[in-house]
Amino acid sequence: MQHIGMSASRWSAVTVCYAWLICLATLIAPPTLYAQKLEAGFDKLEYLDMLRIAARVADTPWTSESVKLPEPRFYKLVYRSPTVGLENKWDLWRSRDGRAVVSVRGTTSKPVSWLANFYAAMVPANGSIQISNAYTFHYKLAENPRAAVHVGWLVALACLQGDIVEKIKSIYDEGVRDIVLTGHSQGGAITYLLTSHLNYLQKEGKLPKDIRFKTYCGAGPKPGNLYYAYDYENLTRDGWAFNVVNALDWVPEVPFSVQTVNDYNRINPFVNARAVIKKQGFPKNMVLKGAYKRMTKPSLKAQRRYQKYLGKMLSKEVQKTFPEFKAPKYYDSNHYVRTGNMIVLIPDAAYLAQYPDNDPAQLFIHHLPGPYHFLVEKW
Repeated sequence: MQHIGMSASRWSAVTVCYAWLICLATLIAPPTLYAQKLEAGFDKLEYLDMLRIAARVADTPWTSESVKLPEPRFYKLVYRSPTVGLENKWDLWRSRDGRAVVSVRGTTSKPVSWLANFYAAMVPANGSIQISNAYTFHYKLAENPRAAVHVGWLVALACLQGDIVEKIKSIYDEGVRDIVLTGHSQGGAITYLLTSHLNYLQKEGKLPKDIRFKTYCGAGPKPGNLYYAYDYENLTRDGWAFNVVNALDWVPEVPFSVQTVNDYNRINPFVNARAVIKKQGFPKNMVLKGAYKRMTKPSLKAQRRYQKYLGKMLSKEVQKTFPEFKAPKYYDSNHYVRTGNMIVLIPDAAYLAQYPDNDPAQLFIHHLPGPYHFLVEKW
C-alpha cells in the first residue's frame, strides 16, 4: 500500500471512520429516506401487526383482551379521532420506516354501534347520502351502476372519511407514500368501503396517485353485492387487499343474503322465462307458470321484507342520532356476497382445545382478535 501514499493501518482507520459516518447518517436521516415500499401479497407478520393495532382501538368489546396480544413491532399510535357517527372512531399509526396505518374501530357495546350493522338495506355504490342539512356525502365506490353496498357502513364511512382524507394529505406532505388500511369485524366492513373510496379519489385526482394503499380486513362481513365485489376485486387485484377469516367465525357470514332472479346479469336464462312458458301448450304452460312462481316469489318477498325492516324502519332509529338524516333510495337487492381475496384460517385440535366450539352462549369465542392471532401465528 506504500506506493499509493497511505499505510495499511491508516487505510483501515479511514475505512472504519467512513463506515461509522454512513451508519450515523442513516440513523439521523428522515424516515422517508430509507422507507421500504409496500409490496403486494399476504404477509403473515404484516397482518399480525395489523391485528395487534386493531385490537388496541379503544372501547371495543375486546379491549380488555388487547393487553394479551403483543405490541405491534414497528408502529406507534400518533392520532386517535373523536367518536363520530354511529359510534365510529379511527386511529393513525406511524412506523420509523415511513409507513402509516389507518385503523378503523369495530362494533362497540353501545346500541347505536350495533345499529350500523343492522341497518343493512343496500344502496347504490355510486351516489350521495344526506347526513345533515350541512353535510351530504357524495361518494363513488364502484363503476358498475348495479353495484350496491351496505347502507349502515356507508353512513359510518361518511362520518369518518373527511378526517381520514385530511390526515392522509397531511402525512403525504411529510413524505408518507405507503398506507395500510385495516379494521376488525365492523371495522373490516367499513375498511372495505374506505378502500374503494380512497382508490376512486385517486382516480379523480383528489388524492395523489403515488400513494400505495394496502388493505387487511379481519373477520370482515359481506360489504355489498356481487357487482361491488367485482369492482373491489378489480381495484385491488394482484394482491393489494385481503380479508382474514376464521372458518368458525359467524361474522363473515352476515348480513343475510337473498338472491332473486333480478340479481343476475341482464343476459341470463331466466330473463325470458315467462315468455317461453307462455308459448308452451296447455296445460303444460299452467304447470310451468305455477312452478316458476313458487320458485321465485319467496325470494322476492324475502328481499322486500329485509328492505322494509332493515332499511326503512331502521332509518328512523338513525334519525335519532342524525335528526336531519334523509333515508336514501334503497337498491332492490339483498344479495350480499363475500368480497376480495380471502385468507381462510382453519382451526385444528390445538385451537379447539383453547377455543371450544360447543357453547352457543359464547357468541364471539371465534371472532375476537385473540383466536385470530392464535391461528395466524400457526398459519
